[in-house]
Amino acid sequence: MMLVDIPDIGVILGVFASFIGGLVAITVYNKIKPRLVSESENAKILTERLQYYENLLIDMKIRLDSLEMTQETEEIPQAQIPRPKEQKVQQEPPVMVKEDKPKERIQNMQFGSATDHILRLITEKPMTSRDIQVTIGRTREHTSRMLKKLFEDGLVERDMSTKPFSYKITDKGLTRIGVVKMAPAQ
Repeated sequence: MMLVDIPDIGVILGVFASFIGGLVAITVYNKIKPRLVSESENAKILTERLQYYENLLIDMKIRLDSLEMTQETEEIPQAQIPRPKEQKVQQEPPVMVKEDKPKERIQNMQFGSATDHILRLITEKPMTSRDIQVTIGRTREHTSRMLKKLFEDGLVERDMSTKPFSYKITDKGLTRIGVVKMAPAQ
């Protein structure tokens, strides 16, 4: 009497071939997986790095614009003062005083105060929507909607000859924030 029935040779070869195929698939997957993961991590790192550098460039552009604005307002000629010729034995290192202007970021502002704030920003000098967005700390979409509304209401002018567009305040906008434009003397 036989207790165990021996299967056909075709069934044995099929099970063995399936086992070998599974081992090969697992080996290939383990070889490819680290490459796929490292490529996606590299892309993520590069994206973060680009975002960081973009933010630095925006910050530098705003600082440069603010420096240009302060230079335009400070056009006072400085007189040359002759200095006596004295030699100092010991020179003190120059003291660097750094004045950081706090960014004008208004949180939780209502629409009226936000539009007035934007109008005050562009009173001095035309600004792009990106400059305004970074200054007020709102999203691109929010800033674009506000500027579109201001443009439709006639409070700002859009200079379409530049890319990106720059916005400057109109006489109607100046009236809204209470700034009286002086008429040129004739």
